[in-house]
Amino acid sequence: MTAPLASVLFVCVHNAGRSQMAAGFLRHLAGDRVEVRSAGSLPGDQVNPSAVEAMAELGIDIADQKPKVLTTEAVQASDYVITMGCGDACPIFPGKKYLDWALEDPAGQGVEAVRPIRDEIKTRIEALIAEIDAQQEA
Repeated sequence: MTAPLASVLFVCVHNAGRSQMAAGFLRHLAGDRVEVRSAGSLPGDQVNPSAVEAMAELGIDIADQKPKVLTTEAVQASDYVITMGCGDACPIFPGKKYLDWALEDPAGQGVEAVRPIRDEIKTRIEALIAEIDAQQEA
């Protein structure tokens, strides 16, 4: 078992939609090559059912995930910190790569509205994996 190539933390306000979908895609597409975390500045009670349904359509099960509170430790332990509309709630540490993905919030929306957000996240995750892989080859 080799160590992961990188660790990635996805952060959104409720840790119920965007960050959970992103974490699901990264786990699914990168396997154990990348360590995946997600958290929220004000975590919700449960993962958005529309996000769960939209991911299930692609064969990715995030139904067992629970929203988690963002901790300083999670940020410090991650190489990449990817925020999705959490504004200034995310602590900043030197030496991390910060990316802000401006994605529509799927909260309270049906699965039809969540699909395009899901697809945009998948595209960004594929690019992120390519970047992580390329850095290992450099």
